Amino acid sequence: MPYWNTNVARHPDILRAVPAGCSTALDVGCGDGLLVRKLASVVPSVTGIDKSPQMVAQARSLSGDCFVEGDFLTADLGAYDFICSVATVHHVDFEAALTRMRDLLNPGGALVVVGLARDASATDWATTIATAPIVRVTKTLRRAHGPDGMPVLRPQMSYREVRTTAARLLPGVRYRRHVLRRYSLTWRKPS
Repeated sequence: MPYWNTNVARHPDILRAVPAGCSTALDVGCGDGLLVRKLASVVPSVTGIDKSPQMVAQARSLSGDCFVEGDFLTADLGAYDFICSVATVHHVDFEAALTRMRDLLNPGGALVVVGLARDASATDWATTIATAPIVRVTKTLRRAHGPDGMPVLRPQMSYREVRTTAARLLPGVRYRRHVLRRYSLTWRKPS
């Protein structure tokens, strides 16, 4: 593995969520294409999309997979059996992003979103404080870093806002908050 960080830590869960018989996948906000390359080992046709020309250039230089430079919300894309997104939806309109992913997903397809949210409640802050030593030690031991040029933005939505909005847009979505300051949404589109 070329690098590890708190986003890459979620990759095994994402790969486990790929549905059996999946033939097409989309990685929204693919960055340098690391997850696209991993998905390509289990899905015949994988596309990565990213708005950053620098990230798409890095991705294309590292593999022959399909990478689209553009805005996910408006790009001309197909339909997919699996869609994932890691640390991206806080860079765009959250509702628009989830709605677009839901609409691009084939019936019976799976969606996994890993994201960041801001601490807004006493419970949020207590969780962050309690897990801070684990996060720091893990990042230090794993020598956490990512690709150069990765855009960074602080999340505006709270964990509660993410959870309630996702539940409204994706009925039956599974929401989890993870120790390494990420949450995940897992959803299966009805057939």
